Amino acid sequence: MIVKSLELKDFRNYADLSMRFYDGTNILYGDNAQGKTNILEAIYLCGTTKSHRGSKDREIIRFHKKEAHIRIIIEKHKIPHRIDLHLKKNKAKGVAIDGIPIKRQGELFGMLNLVVFSPEDLNIIKNGPSERRRFLDLELCQLDKIYLHHLSNYNKTLSQRNNLLKQIVYDRNLMDTIYIWDSKLIEHGKNIINTRNKFILKLNDLIYEIHKKLTGGKEKLLLKYEPNVTEAEFEEKLNKSLERDLYLKMTNVGPHRDDMCFLLGDIDIRKYGSQGQQRTATLSLKLAEIDLVRSVIKDDPILLLDDVLSELDRQRQTQLLDSIGGIQTMITCTGLEEFVNHRLHDNKIFHIVNGTVIDENQALS
Repeated sequence: MIVKSLELKDFRNYADLSMRFYDGTNILYGDNAQGKTNILEAIYLCGTTKSHRGSKDREIIRFHKKEAHIRIIIEKHKIPHRIDLHLKKNKAKGVAIDGIPIKRQGELFGMLNLVVFSPEDLNIIKNGPSERRRFLDLELCQLDKIYLHHLSNYNKTLSQRNNLLKQIVYDRNLMDTIYIWDSKLIEHGKNIINTRNKFILKLNDLIYEIHKKLTGGKEKLLLKYEPNVTEAEFEEKLNKSLERDLYLKMTNVGPHRDDMCFLLGDIDIRKYGSQGQQRTATLSLKLAEIDLVRSVIKDDPILLLDDVLSELDRQRQTQLLDSIGGIQTMITCTGLEEFVNHRLHDNKIFHIVNGTVIDENQALS
């Protein structure tokens, strides 16, 4: 899988941009706030319809403009495809694949498989459970359209049930309708729990060996799924929680409260790990993610490294760069650091200056 080119129109700080990428490593360097991450964000949007920064469409459109356009050409199994995104300030985005508009944005998932690694990802372990659920959902939605279907319907049902809980306070006659939403919540929630469990088990097989290698055999990392409720218990616990849900006006049982634990022996490094242990474990997680995506799609994903190299020490930089051979990679950095010049060869270099991209088109040696 290869990204061949990217075109932007009124996207972030780019009025009009056209870029062609190299099949190997593409280095985008420049000072901060010049627009490097914006390019990676546009690529990520074309694979997921979402910003890896969590931005809304209206925040992405260039200042004083009402809409923005992204066009990307990819090559998948040696067949070219075009993805077009039309972003609007006050309407849902339009998406087309090979010139044909799609009815549901979920149809885009799996067209372009991406693994993104940014400084924010280094907080996956030490931050709250929502960060870890977001990691699971973003990857699973790219790999499994059935999961995407259940997650989308679960979130809609959860929102409707929570609204109903607030209304029942004023009208108890609405109580009978809550069981309609409960049945839907249980149906979709059970599928989410089952899929997350299988995904984490597969990740576990990969991350154990990767982390062992990164630490020279000193540490053995184990991932553990921590579901808020099991499939078998979901219906019973949801029913038992109804009075509490009514009191708090929110649903307190379900996979929207899941978590994932990172264990080094008996130590939960979310709480008790050093910063170095947490960062090495996050690196192991991302490398395991790449391997898992490869095994599922039978191809290489596109790797987006968003200024993450500056956040890693020399040893972890080396370990990461050693692991990305053969994968098309987009790296943003503030300068052409010496380790990049010596480690990465046959690259394409782009200098980003205030929304202008200078293609330096030279190989590093």
